[in-house]
Amino acid sequence: MAARRRRLKKKTRRQVQIWAAVAAGVALVWGAANWSTVWPVLVTVLAAAALGGSCWALLRAHRQAVGRDRAWRAQEEARARELSMTQVDALTWQEFEMYIAELCRRDGCRDVVVSGRSGDLGADVVGYLADGRKLVIQCKKYAAHRSVSSQDMQKFVGTARLEHRADVALFVTTCRAFTRDALGLALRQDIVALHRDLLGSWVKGAHLESLIPLNGTGGGTRLRPSAPGCPPGPGPSQGVNG
Repeated sequence: MAARRRRLKKKTRRQVQIWAAVAAGVALVWGAANWSTVWPVLVTVLAAAALGGSCWALLRAHRQAVGRDRAWRAQEEARARELSMTQVDALTWQEFEMYIAELCRRDGCRDVVVSGRSGDLGADVVGYLADGRKLVIQCKKYAAHRSVSSQDMQKFVGTARLEHRADVALFVTTCRAFTRDALGLALRQDIVALHRDLLGSWVKGAHLESLIPLNGTGGGTRLRPSAPGCPPGPGPSQGVNG
């Protein structure tokens, strides 16, 4: 049965090929007999096909160029942030706190005060946003590869509102990430977690109030919190403050 089916398929395929060859021959004979009518149509079809192919190639090349340009711009913006952050990294932790205060003043905050001392209960910078809400900031100047630990976040959570009556509590750091536990705690307790990439955007001119809703995410190179258990201990390029 299977062999008979294969023979039928082979026979049918041969018949289709024969009829296709006959049709092609008839078309060629007819085209030759009516060439004066056929050639303008043939030329038009070929020209349209060539034009369509050229347009498609140009469109594809344009899209690729736009994609490359966007990628280049994103890389340049990231590089510019890192160049600015290199200057921030050179600051002492005291200078870093003063610099954060200057960024707040630049964005319209008033009555901005820097603690500049230990035992400040997490309030390194205190001020008021333009709409009157009290802003309390914890500044941690850590090496870029480090992570803010949940212990650091717990200390700030415990004082930001109970001790300092913060309406907006901001934890800003020079390292690239918060641990998963630290970021989860920040989100649950409505603490704004500003890691290195978001800080870089702030340094480059982004307004503070546009960064507050991002809270630990944003268009940085590392969007997810790192695994727990990597506390930011002191290192050669790392200051400890607060």
